[in-house]
Amino acid sequence: MDITMLGTGNAMVTECYNTCFVLRDGDRHLLVDGGGGNTLLAQLKHAEFDWMDMREIFVTHKHVDHIMGIVWMIRMICQHMKQGQYEGEATIYGHEEVIRILEEMAEMLYPKKQTCYIGDRLHLVVVEDGEERTVMGHKTTFFDIQSTKAKQFGFCMDMGNGEKFTCCGDEPYNECEKKYAENSKWLLHEAFCLFDQADRFHPYEKHHSTAKDASELAEQLGVQNLILYHTEDKNIARRKELYTEEGKKYFHGNLFVPEDLERIQL
Repeated sequence: MDITMLGTGNAMVTECYNTCFVLRDGDRHLLVDGGGGNTLLAQLKHAEFDWMDMREIFVTHKHVDHIMGIVWMIRMICQHMKQGQYEGEATIYGHEEVIRILEEMAEMLYPKKQTCYIGDRLHLVVVEDGEERTVMGHKTTFFDIQSTKAKQFGFCMDMGNGEKFTCCGDEPYNECEKKYAENSKWLLHEAFCLFDQADRFHPYEKHHSTAKDASELAEQLGVQNLILYHTEDKNIARRKELYTEEGKKYFHGNLFVPEDLERIQL
């Protein structure tokens, strides 16, 4: 398995793309979130993915920097189905609010000759807190992170041999996630900024955390590999260096601060 970070930035970045990524296992792919627009299609192309291979998609929550790229994926899928250029089916997972918004936006924005494929070959599937599904051939559990803002789900994927890949969404870890995040081989966690720049970026007021916070957490949870994402972009030129330096003071596993389009072997 590997992960490709299509985007690594928070909602307001201009020097990188909003946070979204692709998990790949052989010829199977899971696209997680879509960023804020059709730049998703460019990022997939730059990462040398065929957008048609994104047959399973998971949307964590309704914020525009996560859901709007998926609106474009719906258009591409339905339009190419109509043109006879897209074979087979695709599935988009999300909690009830996310799926309802996607259905309503598609109905409002796209012609019936395209949306007729929704529910037929393009499946918009509601998942519940704690629900298990088979995704990319792996047992995957979706869970409510109990956000204080928009309702948001993360997921925990069984990589095999008892190893876990856990995504905590784009907000700080909540104790309700412990059974999923603890002892994960891989943990994805947001890091809005550096701890020593918290007075500049005000992460806590936005219900986010710092590289220090995320790294301390991963150490406490017994995580082996930590990926930090959903950051500010004012430090973009030195982000990898600065965030890694801060994080390694508190986390003794393998720490990754990826750039857009960076691919990591899992």
